Amino acid sequence: MIQYSLKCSEGHSFDSWFQSAAAYDKLAASGMVSCAVCGGSRVEKAIMTPRVRPARSAAETPATERPLSAPATPAEQALAEMRRKIEQNSDYVGRDFASEARRMHLGETPERSIYGEARIDEAKALIEEGIPVAPLPFLPNRKAN
Repeated sequence: MIQYSLKCSEGHSFDSWFQSAAAYDKLAASGMVSCAVCGGSRVEKAIMTPRVRPARSAAETPATERPLSAPATPAEQALAEMRRKIEQNSDYVGRDFASEARRMHLGETPERSIYGEARIDEAKALIEEGIPVAPLPFLPNRKAN
């Protein structure tokens, strides 16, 4: 088995295991290697450092880790990308989400993409009224000031 660091044409980085280097080459040539984040088929090997087992004294020192701000897994990368797109293309309405969604549904305010916060009972009431809503898998950034 061999592990490769891969990168797609959209810039997503991820790791994958293959039976051998020849198996990777065969799968890549037939277009069967796809990005774990976006599903794109234009994937290539990324520059990677070899894994060398450290000496005993070096093993006692903590290894350099990825910064906490960088997504570590393909799932985290996909969630970070989804969050970026939502925040870039939607208006944050905060705790007024339910009332703003209702006003848009009734035609009292222009329709646009919004996201915000709602209590469970508010979200259920919106759904019962036929107003399409969906939960997001992240909490909005809150301003500390």
